[in-house]
Amino acid sequence: MNDFWLWFTTGFRHIIDWNGYDHICYIACLAVLFPLQQWKQLLVLITAFTIGHSLTLALSTLHVISPPQKIVECLIPITILSTAAYNIYSRNKKVKSLTFNYVLALVFGCIHGMGFSYLLKSLLGKSESITGPLFSFNIGLETGQLLIVAGVLFVSLFLESFFKLTRKNYTFFVSSAVFGIALLLLIQQISLISYE
Repeated sequence: MNDFWLWFTTGFRHIIDWNGYDHICYIACLAVLFPLQQWKQLLVLITAFTIGHSLTLALSTLHVISPPQKIVECLIPITILSTAAYNIYSRNKKVKSLTFNYVLALVFGCIHGMGFSYLLKSLLGKSESITGPLFSFNIGLETGQLLIVAGVLFVSLFLESFFKLTRKNYTFFVSSAVFGIALLLLIQQISLISYE
């Protein structure tokens, strides 16, 4: 139980750590389009992201796949940029079909899972048994992820109820801010590669 809690808290802290703001930005971008009344549709979308990153987190940690870290670190901000741009484009439309969003979240989840795996592999070192830590770490990630989603829904409800801010404007503001952050992150990652 102590081992479970150790890896659970490691995963949880990783996802909500402000130093890992790229993941927070992505989750916020996924959640911002949805009002509280559409929480079931949002849950489907978050589940797609979860399935994707759980799969590649496991495969990468178990050394089944070994994607280059530099490429993954560039792809992560691209997923955030793409999601933010999609939000800005579709902010005037009501979310109806989740098929495209679901597939996109699943694919982008795979990319984020590879990013999570670098931390987990560095913490595990040459540990013989990784199944328990992998499971606990992933559960911690998911718990933190759901906390971020709940926070976004709460802030959204608060702004709509008390400040009468429209969802269209709120989505535009949040997505534009996230787009700018992701663009800076991508430029930073590209510059790191070019200097090496």
